[in-house]
Amino acid sequence: MTTSRVHITPHMHWDREWYFTTEESRILLVNNMEEIMQRLENDPDYKYYVLDGQTAVLEDYFAIKPEHKQRVKSLVEAGRLIIGPWYSQTDTMQVSGESIVRNMMYGIRDCMEFGDAMKIGYLPDSFSMSSQLPMIYNGFGIDRAMFWRGCSERHGTNKTEFLWQSNDGSQVTSQVLPLGYAIGKYLPEDEAGLRARLDKYLPVLEKASVTKDILLPNGHDQMPIQDNIFEVMEKLREVYPDREFHMSRFEDVFEKIEAMSSELDTIKGEFNDGKYMRVHRSISSTRMDIKLIHAEIENKIVNILEPLASIAWTLGFEYHHGLIEKMWKESMKNHAHDSIGCCCSDKVHAEILNRYVLADDMATNLIHFYKRKIVDHMPNREGCDKLAMFNLSPYERTEVINTTITIRAQEFSIVDENDQTVDYFISDKREIDPGKVDRQIVHYGNYDPFMEFDIQIKQSVPAMGFKTLHIQAQAQGNLLTVETKDDVLENCFYRIDINANGTLNIHDKESGHSYEQVLKLEEGSDDGDEYDYSPSRHEWLLYSSDNTVETRVEHQALQSIAHIQTRMPVPLNLQERQDKVRSAYVDVQAQVVLKTDSRRIEVRIELDNQADDHRVRVLIPTPFISKTVVADNQFGCITRPVDDAEMQNWERDGWKEAPVPIYQLMNFAALENDIGGMAVFTNGLREFEVISSQKNQDKDTLALTLFRSIGVLGKEELLTRPGRPSGIKIPTPDSQMRGKLVCEFSLNGFNGNHIEAKVMAAARDYVTPIHCYNKIPYNAMKLNVGKRSVPMSFSLLNKDAPGAVLSVLKKAEDEDALIIRVYNPSETHALHDDIRFSHSLSDWTATGLDEKPLEQEKQQAGSFGTIAPCQAKTFKAQF
Repeated sequence: MTTSRVHITPHMHWDREWYFTTEESRILLVNNMEEIMQRLENDPDYKYYVLDGQTAVLEDYFAIKPEHKQRVKSLVEAGRLIIGPWYSQTDTMQVSGESIVRNMMYGIRDCMEFGDAMKIGYLPDSFSMSSQLPMIYNGFGIDRAMFWRGCSERHGTNKTEFLWQSNDGSQVTSQVLPLGYAIGKYLPEDEAGLRARLDKYLPVLEKASVTKDILLPNGHDQMPIQDNIFEVMEKLREVYPDREFHMSRFEDVFEKIEAMSSELDTIKGEFNDGKYMRVHRSISSTRMDIKLIHAEIENKIVNILEPLASIAWTLGFEYHHGLIEKMWKESMKNHAHDSIGCCCSDKVHAEILNRYVLADDMATNLIHFYKRKIVDHMPNREGCDKLAMFNLSPYERTEVINTTITIRAQEFSIVDENDQTVDYFISDKREIDPGKVDRQIVHYGNYDPFMEFDIQIKQSVPAMGFKTLHIQAQAQGNLLTVETKDDVLENCFYRIDINANGTLNIHDKESGHSYEQVLKLEEGSDDGDEYDYSPSRHEWLLYSSDNTVETRVEHQALQSIAHIQTRMPVPLNLQERQDKVRSAYVDVQAQVVLKTDSRRIEVRIELDNQADDHRVRVLIPTPFISKTVVADNQFGCITRPVDDAEMQNWERDGWKEAPVPIYQLMNFAALENDIGGMAVFTNGLREFEVISSQKNQDKDTLALTLFRSIGVLGKEELLTRPGRPSGIKIPTPDSQMRGKLVCEFSLNGFNGNHIEAKVMAAARDYVTPIHCYNKIPYNAMKLNVGKRSVPMSFSLLNKDAPGAVLSVLKKAEDEDALIIRVYNPSETHALHDDIRFSHSLSDWTATGLDEKPLEQEKQQAGSFGTIAPCQAKTFKAQF
């Protein structure tokens, strides 16, 4: 009787970079690709080869060998060389939902040039699996998933094949690689060698399998093709006569699984357990400088650039798909688990940072270009400059706006489109050289200086649109004055007292909650590596509130600012911590801004770190105890336990790493009770932990990681991760994060629960600031201006603030239409919502995430219909 069918699939796992650089791996790639193609072309029995599910590998190859595109195309079309569906092997916990969607969208589009894409959500080495992946896969017509890390039986099954669902009901048939993607690497040809490996592997695989169709992936990182694989397979048949051995595609195995779908368990949720394989939960805070620019670029492209470009397109300007794809791909080269996890060599981290700098420069300049094109084509008002304000949220926003205007005058007035005077406040001013504005000015001998004024105004800006004010030089403006106030920050929502130790006492006037000792910094040891935080066995926690702190409150007309400054003496290294010595320091300069009528308490902390091997977190205590904490993930929310019960048993139960309840977020995390709660909004700080009531008897404290510093890629025998090093043990001194780092986040108190309070939408607004453009008669770079037909104010669309949250507004990839994607943040309740356009719609079609029409009942124009819990829905709008 056959015990099992063993499927051998030739493949290579291709880390583009890790402790080696992209260029080092490219040299091997050129060599390996030739061997792979020759074998596939000349040996009909060698049927398949999986090219790691990412087209970035082909892009790297064709940069050197463009003449071989037809060879690749022929092999893909024949079903022999299996490519895609990703552009790069994305991490699923560190990057946003839109990043994951674009990764698959560009990957599949790249595949279509050569024939077809593998229809499997293939992520063999990403560290954890987001709960939203089934929905994302289904949005591309994919209903199969294959991965390795994050599983344990406490998810609800001890089998390697199961049905995995997202909250909205999306489902994929899943095959876990319980022993990883490389157990069939370099298979020996002798019986002793085969038995030494497979006698222990095969029983484990067979016990966990429903179908008894066992995967033996024949490949590894950067592994060349195994020339003698058929000789090995003959020996396997001889050594294990009760088993069948086949060279198969992954698809062959899924067909066997799907034939037994009625016997499979159904699972929901994320896979983030390190019981059988390491998932590195605390990798979100490694190289925080890179993590911060990564998130900034994601939000800049999705929340600012793409909707701004969509507005410009509807006004008659070009939508620059090519430029946007280039910046996306530069970013996505960094989205593989090692790259975005920042568990690489210092040299590789420098390359990663350079790509982000390039992508950020492209995005910033294209945003500026679109604002300029729009405002350049507005009618002129004689003698006046313009100040245009762009709101990229789908509803009108009334906010205090901080911006800068440049003018050749010492005073000015501001009026709106109806000639009504606009009040403003000058917070700072400075003289600037005219050559900085336009070098042609000084070229012709005009050296009169310009003035830059930092101003504050409070304005209502139309939904997904803009509003323009006029600036008149040498005219007396209506300047706001500052009232004398106490040294507190106060508006209609909060009273915030600044304590002598540099912390805040926040009283929420609506919920009645009082939050005390907020913004205390906690500094402690980090005896971990680039993969995992791990405390020293000689921990010594220090707090900013124990030092001399300077505080100052500055009141401006439309906002108040608390300035907080201290120097924290800290141990230089782990040895000094053990010895209770503090010869190094972390300088802290914080600004807390409370604007008129704003729910956000905006915080900016500049840190100057001059110590090694430690972690710094900011603490936000609450006045209540919570069993769970909610955070956003891709296209929704996820609720997790404050305490992980397995922390009591993990060593006894043999976990590969401790399930420390350190979690990821995208843009917000919140603690709440029946009355209300406190949310933290971030733009790049994506790691938090709740210091629970078990340790702090009367309240739970949300701890947001600001940075961690470590000096080695991999280290053995961590307190929370025993055994071998992860990765390899090489020094990474740049990961000590010496020098300055700026962290920004916002505190947002709310009434009721986070869904009722629309916290998700508010978090998106935080990372979607109102953008301004000051149009003056000078520019360093010249552009020709066409017909001045753009209105002074404009709104493309609008919706009510409650309900669905906007994910993206962009132009369709292949049609003259707009793509709008929204999602339901609730984990439990469906909702109904719609949107209204300023143009009449000629077509309104539901699409998948791939922008292809769905075969379903037509919705009324602008209606999203019913949106299931944590479901993203995409529509194509044509005018």
